[in-house]
Amino acid sequence: MSSDLVIVYHRQPYEEVEENGKIVFKENSSPNGIVPTLKSFFGSVDHGAWVAWKLAEDVNDPGFEQVVEISDSYGTYSVSRLPLTAEQVTDFYHVTSKEAFWPILHGFRERYNYDPVDWKNFRDVNRAFAEAAAAEAKIGAVVWVHDYNLWLVPGYLRKMRPDVRISFFHHTPFPAADMFNVLPWRKEIVESLLACDIVGFHIPRYASNFVSVARSLFDVEEIVRVRVDDDFIAEGTALTERTVPTHITHNDQRVQICTAPVGVDVNYILGKADLPETAEQTAAIREEMGDAQLILSVGRTDYTKGGADQLESFGRVLEANPQLRGKVRLMHVSVSANRSMAAYAEVQDTIEQTAGRINGRFGTFDWTPITLISRAVPFAELIAYYQAADVAWITPLADGMNLVCKEYVAARTDGDGVLVLSEFAGAAVEMGAAVITNPYSFRSMDNAILTALAMPKDERRKRMALLRKVVQKYDIRAWGDAQEAAFNEAMKERSTV
Repeated sequence: MSSDLVIVYHRQPYEEVEENGKIVFKENSSPNGIVPTLKSFFGSVDHGAWVAWKLAEDVNDPGFEQVVEISDSYGTYSVSRLPLTAEQVTDFYHVTSKEAFWPILHGFRERYNYDPVDWKNFRDVNRAFAEAAAAEAKIGAVVWVHDYNLWLVPGYLRKMRPDVRISFFHHTPFPAADMFNVLPWRKEIVESLLACDIVGFHIPRYASNFVSVARSLFDVEEIVRVRVDDDFIAEGTALTERTVPTHITHNDQRVQICTAPVGVDVNYILGKADLPETAEQTAAIREEMGDAQLILSVGRTDYTKGGADQLESFGRVLEANPQLRGKVRLMHVSVSANRSMAAYAEVQDTIEQTAGRINGRFGTFDWTPITLISRAVPFAELIAYYQAADVAWITPLADGMNLVCKEYVAARTDGDGVLVLSEFAGAAVEMGAAVITNPYSFRSMDNAILTALAMPKDERRKRMALLRKVVQKYDIRAWGDAQEAAFNEAMKERSTV
């Protein structure tokens, strides 16, 4: 059945589990991720489709149905599952995407590894995604492609189906030309993105960087810029922009540049925060803490997250401020992104060694400065920790957006708590009421956490009120509305051509 909306994303939109010897599809256990939000768009169309990959030993005989019909709370939609071998996935995702693209996108040129990339495999996988999308799309349908590992899909799809409207949303940072152009495939990537009707980013800086890259590689004309909304101008933060491009033209193709920060499901978090069991767990955490202040840090084990740098800062603070010993604890949650990749294993080892050294240096029989957790904490439990924490310490070295800081703010129904946030997280341009810090500066990091710990109650509540207003205004539904508005504008522009 042809679809009005085709979403192209590397992950399947459900979890496959075995029950009584049969494989069944269940809705994702994480309700606050991007997948439920994307599926919600199926409710506004007659029929939708989703294109993802699924592991297979033999792509010619995968042993599973390649197109299945799913019915869940979001409606009925098709899922086209591309069979990929383990070798294809390793080359496409773990090598090309994570070893070549990821470090460049986040500004870590020294970690860029070009040599093992199999570019033909990356092209083949992207072409397969494009072919599946083309097969699913109705005449004039919207095809919505997500993230950098599918960069080449729009270019292939435009040649296959010139009738469809193509939108691409970038969930990571997008670097300036002097960084992005390190990639030897830069022209092929950007040419594919310029085949879109819409290219979306979280914040104005990433949109501006994309246009600067496009101009460095192609003759780009008619660049329309507007002033950035005051809600996204946080004075003194590294990623703030004053103007943002909204349209560019290349080879007579007008490309709409959409800028909208993804948010969290505030209503869902509020529902969890208001449960009696959450209140009981929060009270138990506070009772266990006694008079000590709790600092909470949550992130993935990734060199972009700056986990070890944060721990080193905590060690310096304890060294320089002996009065804090026994009076403050850091709960550092660092969930392994991929244990099989050497870069992440190295980061995990460094985090564990740093935490162990600090605990050994300052810990006592009845006080452990750092509690290190290397597993995912269930979301309901995490809400209780958000509510109990005096400070949320979120200091990535680079981050496309960062939703943890927004979850923390949404969970603080008591209006208290302090957010310390890196100015290199995309969220910082919205959340200027946080204590903004530069994670590359020892002084800035150390002073920020000391400021947060000593902040008077009136100031804490004033800042939190401002943060909660922003997080509620730009929640996940606002992001969805912005995408829908972009689709509608693209439809009008195409109909006038």
